[in-house]
Amino acid sequence: MPALKVVNPANGKLVATLEADDAKSVAGKYRRARAAQPDWARRPLDQRLAALARFRGLVVAQTEALARVLTDEVGKPIAQSRNELRGLLPRLDFFLTETAATLRSRKVHSEADGKLEERISHEPLGVIANISAWNYPWFVGSNVFVPALLAGNAVLYKPSEYASMTGLEIARLLHESGVPEDVFIPVVGAGDVGAALLAQGVDGVFFTGSYATGRRIAEAVSGRMVKLQLELGGKDPIYVADDADPAKIAAGIADGAFYNTGQSCCSVERIYVHEKVFDAFVDAFVTEVRGYVRGDPSDDKTYIGPLTRAPQVDILDAQVKDAVKKGAKVLVGGKRVRGKGNWFEPTVLVNVDHTMDVMRAESFGPVIGIMPVKDDAEAVALMNDTEYGLTAGVYSTSRTRAEKILDQVHSGSVYWNCCDRVSPRLPWSGVGHSGMGLTLSTYGIEAFARPKAWHLRSG
Repeated sequence: MPALKVVNPANGKLVATLEADDAKSVAGKYRRARAAQPDWARRPLDQRLAALARFRGLVVAQTEALARVLTDEVGKPIAQSRNELRGLLPRLDFFLTETAATLRSRKVHSEADGKLEERISHEPLGVIANISAWNYPWFVGSNVFVPALLAGNAVLYKPSEYASMTGLEIARLLHESGVPEDVFIPVVGAGDVGAALLAQGVDGVFFTGSYATGRRIAEAVSGRMVKLQLELGGKDPIYVADDADPAKIAAGIADGAFYNTGQSCCSVERIYVHEKVFDAFVDAFVTEVRGYVRGDPSDDKTYIGPLTRAPQVDILDAQVKDAVKKGAKVLVGGKRVRGKGNWFEPTVLVNVDHTMDVMRAESFGPVIGIMPVKDDAEAVALMNDTEYGLTAGVYSTSRTRAEKILDQVHSGSVYWNCCDRVSPRLPWSGVGHSGMGLTLSTYGIEAFARPKAWHLRSG
C-alpha cells in the first residue's frame, strides 16, 4: 500500500507515516459501504441518535488529546484547536435535537371524506462521498457526516491529506460509539485518492475546499445523476460605516481576519472603511495586529501559527508584492518568515484597490487590505465586485442602515456588528464561486435525505 507522510507545518518535521489508499482499496471500501448501508438505514433513528450522542461524549472526554493531534498536523494554535472541539458540541447538539422532527414522516393533506391522504417521508441518499477540509476538520466534517449518518446514509470520508490523522481519530470515535466500521469508512490519501473515490457509484458528493478543486469535482461528476454539494472559498468583505466607533470594533474585525492564521473560508479578507473614520480605524486595527503573538502552535500564548500548506506562502508573497508594485503600503508585516516551516508575517496593507490581487483573489492567510470609501453606495459596489459570495458584514450603530446595505450584498451569510460567525441554526451557503448547496440548519439535515411523496387512496 502507498504511504502518506504527515509533516508538522511549524517546523517541517515528520509527524507520522500513514497507510494510504489506492484505487483498488477505495473500490473495496465502496463495496463494503454499499453492502452495509441498508441495515444502518433500517435501524430506528433513536439508535443512530444514541450512537452520535456517545460520539459527543467521547469528544468531550478526549478533547485535549484530539486538540494536540490537530495542532501537530495542521499547525493550528493549540488554544484554537481546543476552541474548535468545544465549538463542535453545539453543532452536535443541534443535530441530535432537530433531526427527528426534521425527517419525520408527515401528513400534508387529507380529503374531507378521508379517502385520500398525502404524506411526505424521507429516505437516505445511500452512500455518500464526503471530501473534507483541513482548516476546520471537526467543524466542516461534522456538518456533513453527522446529519448524513443520522439520516441513514453510509459515509466514505476522505479527510484532507493535511488532516488525515484527525480524520482517523474521527473514525475511531465514531466506531467506538457504535457506528459500524463499514458505515463510516475513512479514505486516506491525496488528490489521486479523491479521484478514485469520485469514480465510485456513490449517491452524493459533498466537498469542502477551494473553488479550483470544487470545479474539478463538479466536472468529474458531470452527467451523473448524483447529488453534488460544494462548500467553497470566499473573499469576505467588511464595511465600517462612519457612525461606527473604530476603537471599539477594530479588535473584533482583526480577529475575524487573522483567527486561525486567516485560514478560514469566512475569514475577513478585505475591509472598506468610510473615509471619515478611516485613519482612526486603521490606527486601532494596526495596534491590535502588532500585539498578536506568533510562534510555536503548541504554546497556549500563540495566536498566529504557520500556514498549513507550504504553497500558500508563495501565494501570499506574490499578493503582497503585486500590491506594493501597484502602490500599496505595508503597515505591518509583509513578508515570509525565513527558516523551517511555513510562516508568513501578519500583514496589513493600505493604499489598496481592486486592480490588486490581494483585494480580488482569495488570500487564505494572515494578509488584509484596508480601503477607504466615500459612502455606503461605493461600499456596496466594492463588496459586490467579486466572483465569491460567502459572507459579508457591516459595522454601524444603525440596524436599519446596516440591513439596507446587506440586503444589496450578494452573499450567503451577512453580519451586522459581527463577523466570522457560523450558527448551526442557520444555513451555510455561498453565491458564485463560493459554492452550491448548503450545510447546517434544518435544510442541512434535509440535504442528506430524499423526500418521497405518498398518495394514499382508500377504497
